[in-house]
Amino acid sequence: MAEAKTGVMEMKGEVRLLNFICIVVALVFVALAVLNALFSGDFLSTDNLFITAVCFLMALMFAANPLLYLKSEGKLPIPFMKRSAVPAGAEARAFPRAPASPPLLDARGRAVPPDVKSMMANMKQKQP
Repeated sequence: MAEAKTGVMEMKGEVRLLNFICIVVALVFVALAVLNALFSGDFLSTDNLFITAVCFLMALMFAANPLLYLKSEGKLPIPFMKRSAVPAGAEARAFPRAPASPPLLDARGRAVPPDVKSMMANMKQKQP
């Protein structure tokens, strides 16, 4: 049991290190884009705009993984996404559900797999 916990701790450390490296590389690409904008003679030339776009695209590619990880951990709130403010009872009244059928069990009392359930449902349908 202790070995499994140390394995999980090592994995969390690896994920943190990889996310940190990705963030650092993304910041380096953003810095390159800013330096290109500041020190280039004519910023609106095709070459400078291409280099800036490539730098920002690479920064986005390296920043996507840490951002998705933070979202999956629940540490990154999404600003324009609101949770449902409808209480659970009101939702049940607004969308009535069909009465729950008892679970389908085999001869030994085990739950039947979903594919068998779908076949049984197809057999129960009335034929015209």
